[in-house]
Amino acid sequence: MRNLRWVFLLAAAASLIVFLIAQRQTTHVSYAESPATANVPEAGEVRGATVPTVEQMTALVKANPVVRLEGSVAHWDEARVRAAILSAGSGATDTRILVAPPGLPEAEQDKVRDVDAATIRILGTEVSGGIYQVSGTAAADWRPQFATGDVTAQLLTLIAGLADQPLPSSPDLLQRRDPSPAETAALAAGARRITGSAAFPGASVLVVTLPQQPIGKPMPRYGPALARLYPGTPIVVVYGDWIEYDGPSAAEFAEVASASFYGQFGDRLSSYAYSQQTVLNAYLARVADVRYAGLFDRPLPYRPFDPLRVTLPALPWVFAVCVLIFLALSVRSMRRPPAVRRAGTPARLAALSALAVEMSLLTDRAGDPALTRGIAALTAARGALDDDLADSHVRDLLATAESELDDAARTLPFTGFRPEDYLR
Repeated sequence: MRNLRWVFLLAAAASLIVFLIAQRQTTHVSYAESPATANVPEAGEVRGATVPTVEQMTALVKANPVVRLEGSVAHWDEARVRAAILSAGSGATDTRILVAPPGLPEAEQDKVRDVDAATIRILGTEVSGGIYQVSGTAAADWRPQFATGDVTAQLLTLIAGLADQPLPSSPDLLQRRDPSPAETAALAAGARRITGSAAFPGASVLVVTLPQQPIGKPMPRYGPALARLYPGTPIVVVYGDWIEYDGPSAAEFAEVASASFYGQFGDRLSSYAYSQQTVLNAYLARVADVRYAGLFDRPLPYRPFDPLRVTLPALPWVFAVCVLIFLALSVRSMRRPPAVRRAGTPARLAALSALAVEMSLLTDRAGDPALTRGIAALTAARGALDDDLADSHVRDLLATAESELDDAARTLPFTGFRPEDYLR
């Protein structure tokens, strides 16, 4: 028992050391980095458009409520916008709208912004006026803007903001329809294949590129039709600057990739001009980023069993239990008389036996059980000593007898009969 407490102390120290060392260890499990990074580079811009001078544009705006410069692509529902202007009050009836083409150099854009006579300015499909600029926040906003150039929702929002009125709801203004079999077949005949895309490793992507669609007409939903025609094939359809995906795992990442792409690059695509191939490359790179993120349609990487990771939470409890056991054994050992432990084995046996004889005349019912157990331990120790048994065994028996005699002495009304006092 004397050595057992040190075993628990060492176990407590070992568990504490392992726990502290493990705090410096970190495990990071991730997928391979995406081989592509979504970006709309300035090198892909289509430039060259120009606008008249500020004075010329100012004269045009003062003479006409709506001025469309050459190359402009934005359109809107004129009846709804006119009704919104009239309902905004007398301060908005003289609203003047200047529409400029996308892809203007910075200096040309500054000229458009310097036309103070214009209440609303539209650069490409970017709508601004006063201190406000309107940007889409959902697919219902981006789809008509980039597929057809429809900025009706943006204009209605800006007009309400300039008039300090509640902002209108922004429903999806773009109606859709299913294409006919003949339309789908004609489109499939002109489609092209892309291989080696990081967005779809090992797959051949079917890509269809269409110009900006006319406003006010239902736009065909070619993606699902082509997906039925080519099952298991990734389908990408480009309407102007709006891109849609159909095919394998579309439900897992298509909406996320679209929201991420247009949420980040929508403002730039609205005012700058890019080739459809540049926009498509950036979109496919964003799809690769999303899919390599490991959030969709990919199993978690294999993690081998780590015993340390499993047992680490239990180490503080192991430490606490070992410390408690050590303290309990230490308290028990402190109750044993040191004078008797230092004596030789035969002398210790004789001394304890004499103490037991004297105590047998004084104990009562409270101390008799402990005294009886002590005498039994002394008898066993004397027999072990006579039979030349191991000295450690004899000492253990004497230690037990000493402890029992000490318990019996505590019940006596007299002092001086505890082993540590009697044998001093």
